[in-house]
Amino acid sequence: MSERRPIESWLSDMDGVLVHEGHPVPGADEFIKRLRESGKRFLVLTNNSIYTPRDLSVRLRAAGLEVPPEAIWTSALATAQFLADQRPEGSAYVIGEAGLTTALHECGYVLTDLDPDYVVLGETRTYSFTSITRAIRLIENGARFIATNPDPIGPSHEGSLPACGAVAAMITKATGVEPYFVGKPNPMMMRSALNRIDAHSESTAMIGDRMDTDVVCGIEAGLHTILVLTGVTQQDQIDRYPFRPSQVVDSVADLIDLVHPTP
Repeated sequence: MSERRPIESWLSDMDGVLVHEGHPVPGADEFIKRLRESGKRFLVLTNNSIYTPRDLSVRLRAAGLEVPPEAIWTSALATAQFLADQRPEGSAYVIGEAGLTTALHECGYVLTDLDPDYVVLGETRTYSFTSITRAIRLIENGARFIATNPDPIGPSHEGSLPACGAVAAMITKATGVEPYFVGKPNPMMMRSALNRIDAHSESTAMIGDRMDTDVVCGIEAGLHTILVLTGVTQQDQIDRYPFRPSQVVDSVADLIDLVHPTP
């Protein structure tokens, strides 16, 4: 490995890295166990803003992975932290699920449709035309537009679902206002994760399965980037991008021996 300093902290994407279609990636359980036993600081990252960390911890446990809620960082948490830093104890009209509304409540935000400071768009399985129309009118009246992530589609058992990025595009088309996306590939997501565990970019690795989000985001945040081939990006697609990860491995199983105990 050619990192500037030994890896002391780890960030890992969730889908495609640790789990795939609800099942654990082979070796993921041992990798998480090694991280927990080593004493190394780590976070599991996801652009999904639907669930709270507690929800996701339970879902991961059902897949055989023991990840405590405090080791999970979502785009909803990053968005709430960003807004709390920008405008403490502000107000927001929110389109989203419990992961987002809980995060905003916990950072002191008031959720309202009466002259809010922000319209905050997150993920939901049931986007409402009524709520989207309300968001458009609030933005037209001066509310600032924030979105948790730019992902255009999400998976379901029936096929693709329109996700945050697609609905944001519809609102932008109607208002002419572009949102500020907090989640990956915005390096803000990585920096907020680093701050969460008091880690330094020079000694932190980011593991992901997507060149266009995980890897580019990690590069822009100054991290050692590791691409695994168990998710979206395949080996023959890497050279299509104008940037490269620090390292490419078949799966997280190949990283277990790189996690050394904290002295």
